[in-house]
Amino acid sequence: MNKVLVVDDEDFVRFAFSESLREAGFGTFDVPGGREAMEVVAEERPDAVLIDLKMPDMGGIETMLALKKIDPDIPMIIITGHADVSAAVEAIKVGAYDFIVKPPDFERLFVILKRAIEQSDLVKEIKRLHTAVEVSSEGFFGTSCAILEIIDKVQQVSPSDFSVIIQGETGTGKTTIARTIHRLSRRTSGPFVMVDMGALPETLVESELFGYEKGAFTGADKRKKGFFEIAEGGTLLIDELQNMSPYVQGKLLRAVEEKRIYPLGSIRSVEVNVRIIAASNSDLHQAVREKRFREDLFFRLSEFVISLPPLRERVEDIFFLAQKFLVEACKELNKPGCCLSDNALRVLREHSWPGNVRELKNVIRRAVLLSGSAVINIEDIGLLIEEKEKSAFLPLPLKELSAMAVRNVERQAIRRALEITGGNKTKAASMLQVDYKTLLTKIRDYNI
Repeated sequence: MNKVLVVDDEDFVRFAFSESLREAGFGTFDVPGGREAMEVVAEERPDAVLIDLKMPDMGGIETMLALKKIDPDIPMIIITGHADVSAAVEAIKVGAYDFIVKPPDFERLFVILKRAIEQSDLVKEIKRLHTAVEVSSEGFFGTSCAILEIIDKVQQVSPSDFSVIIQGETGTGKTTIARTIHRLSRRTSGPFVMVDMGALPETLVESELFGYEKGAFTGADKRKKGFFEIAEGGTLLIDELQNMSPYVQGKLLRAVEEKRIYPLGSIRSVEVNVRIIAASNSDLHQAVREKRFREDLFFRLSEFVISLPPLRERVEDIFFLAQKFLVEACKELNKPGCCLSDNALRVLREHSWPGNVRELKNVIRRAVLLSGSAVINIEDIGLLIEEKEKSAFLPLPLKELSAMAVRNVERQAIRRALEITGGNKTKAASMLQVDYKTLLTKIRDYNI
């Protein structure tokens, strides 16, 4: 039973609210002023508080701010008269969840209380989850069975020195999981270094990973450490592992097995103490079966495998994550007390989320930024999600249609080339007969 504290200096008001709340299934406390309310909140920890805006001793806003110091997550709902609505709105700006006007519409009040308590419970669950996995507010998690299993795996593997492969679509949180493993490991005081294989031309991969000696090639005017040496004593995350050429795969296998690297131009090896975490947005099992990835390297790196499901396969997490990102965005943009309308939540649940958790976070942040009120409505969410699809149907001048057709053909050709090469951008660039940088630019432009 959820417990609600009623704070009002008028006895008959407290009685009316308490009786109606008890009939609706809530437990109640009632006190005549702010100081008594502070004692009840400290001792009883109610789930929500109703506070009269005007009281003779401590005013409603002063009481609310004092209670927030005791329990910052407890939702506060202001009780006010018609003449004081503007003051109640000001109370929302400093932390009240909502307000209700006397005489109250109790059915509306019960709905507000239910939503307020649910949101408060989510905030508390988010804090508990963050504490459990010791991860920053940038973590991408949820409460679904699939995510809880992943969190359990993270906690199991983190204290070890196992190499880990993290698989999942773009935007599912692979980098965040890798950072969490590092933070929970014995290497947490060491560096966390990330290298994106998809952003490095193949000709530079070896020198960037293993470093080089002065004079190793034209332009090598001094010795440079590679990512392995930079990550010494810590964790090296190799992102987009599937883009690594067979030659570099062989070099990596040797480094992992021997725990030694050979910088370009050097006749001496360098001993390294690095934990390897690899991330891929494609199925490496399939790449091994198709001979696009070395089987021996896969088995060496896959001492532990974590597969992250896309957001569309765990719809139950959308509400949790949306509320989480809403709380974060409101804090970032100094807009306290924001909430999502039921219609907005429906739109979020129905969207396919091709960009996964990253896309959801961006949509929520933009909605909070652009919304003119504390309630995020369907207009704030729906238009943001659908604007790309809608823009495709806007009437265009005829002279622009040919350019659009070229872009569509290029987009399809790039996707097909990446599919054939298993996501290897270097090979795809060669197949399409364009240079590597041009391909990367087009991939970004077409949001592939």
